[in-house]
Amino acid sequence: MTKIAPRSNGPRATPLLSRHVALGARIIDFGGWRMPLQYSSILDEHRAVRERAGLFDLSHMGELFVDGPDAGEALAGALVTDPPSLEVGRAHYSMICAPDGGVIDDLIVYRLAGDRFLVVANASNAPIVSDALAERLDASRSILDDRSLATALVAVQGPAARGILGPLTEVDLAALRYYAIAEGTVAGIPALVARTGYTGEDGFEVFVDGAAAGELWDVILAAGAPAGLVPVGLGARDTLRLEAGMPLYGNELDRSTTPFEAGLGRVVKLAKAGGFVGRESLTRAAKAGPRRLLAGLAVRGRGIARHGYPVWVGDRRTGIVTSGTQSPTLGLPIAMAYVAPGDAAMGTMVEVEIREARVVAEVVPLPFYSRAR
Repeated sequence: MTKIAPRSNGPRATPLLSRHVALGARIIDFGGWRMPLQYSSILDEHRAVRERAGLFDLSHMGELFVDGPDAGEALAGALVTDPPSLEVGRAHYSMICAPDGGVIDDLIVYRLAGDRFLVVANASNAPIVSDALAERLDASRSILDDRSLATALVAVQGPAARGILGPLTEVDLAALRYYAIAEGTVAGIPALVARTGYTGEDGFEVFVDGAAAGELWDVILAAGAPAGLVPVGLGARDTLRLEAGMPLYGNELDRSTTPFEAGLGRVVKLAKAGGFVGRESLTRAAKAGPRRLLAGLAVRGRGIARHGYPVWVGDRRTGIVTSGTQSPTLGLPIAMAYVAPGDAAMGTMVEVEIREARVVAEVVPLPFYSRAR
């Protein structure tokens, strides 16, 4: 049995769009939503998150609740991971794959109670994931409640995140482990608080009813101002996640890519009890080995390697850049690229074709940046 939220074809506005406009944000269409790209500068917002804290509107993400006595087992049959193995209050990174093993989307799965789960999908894929889960869970004793359009999500990320959010909630943030979630209130608003993020920094994501999003945003922004918190748009979110070596669907992951090629084979639980969609194809892919591998590149010459730029070894085209930027933290151009397995070893020198010139780059470990623990 399923319950699916209706969706329209045009770009949607999050409950916070008017606040982004009032703050002077540059607004763009992203994943079917009107979203802030930047407020001041991408560089300043990036540095604020690395050094202090940033506030993000993530209300474009999909929130899919799965309830019922078969919820865990049904999700295990739909996803590559094993949600029933999660303790209540914990989360894990997951994927939903097609029968041929290609990645439909990467997800975060939270276990809220013994028979209640929250699946968070990427904005552009939320309707696709919702439809796929509806089909895959249909024969089970579980209910899919797509609350993507009724739920707002904001994130506080950075070294000062705990100090800013702590006084606003009774949730013990110090005791909340990474990839854990707790129910409580933030600024008196009923919320789910998760210690997760997409920046490489410590931080928290707060799920609330969409009607309360504006009040929550205002309170956090005001509470964080003395600590240097600033609103952050999609531009800095992308540079932050790239430094942290985190994949972006549509760049590092898509329907033509398997988890093994993306270096995420650890996520796939081939040995879990019962089957799951894509298991046979992924078993074959694991045995055959990847056709290509995702590699980190440090560009040693001048120029920035952008999405879609070819990568060469001598006269042989070995692969393609998936994401690239000038790293604000490291002070050099970085990129992720798919290359032939034989060219993915650390220290391998390749060339990226940048505006018809070939620029030397070195294969380096991912992530490019790791925060001090």
